[in-house]
Amino acid sequence: MHIVNQLTQSQFNEVHTFLSQRSYWSKGISKEKLQTAIDHSLCFALVQNNQLIAFARVVTDQSTFANLLDVFVLEPFRGVGHAKQLLDAVVTHPKLQGLRRFSLATHDAHTLYQQFGFDSVEAPQYLMERRAQSSFTRQNT
Repeated sequence: MHIVNQLTQSQFNEVHTFLSQRSYWSKGISKEKLQTAIDHSLCFALVQNNQLIAFARVVTDQSTFANLLDVFVLEPFRGVGHAKQLLDAVVTHPKLQGLRRFSLATHDAHTLYQQFGFDSVEAPQYLMERRAQSSFTRQNT
């Protein structure tokens, strides 16, 4: 098992299927939007014999800021430490060292991320966001 930073077409299709159909955060994302997101991100895929096991991507300026996104382990591979292996590769990546802020949003995996140094936002009153009502529309992809 090893980490790759480029996806094969088959692996991209698996990432798209998971995010567009089974994730709670990217349901309905089109292949085009996902490809653009991946093209502008530092990606991490845990693979074995070309089979995608887990995926994550980081949006970063590689100097001061990073945001961890789209982290998942495919269902048949959960519960045996693959998420930890993937996150270790992310937080130790040379381009992600010395950052002022490394953020993420999670609905249900707080204890996992805390093991890698993530914590609650220290001053949430300073944070703001701008969100579209419907981020993704279902398209034929």
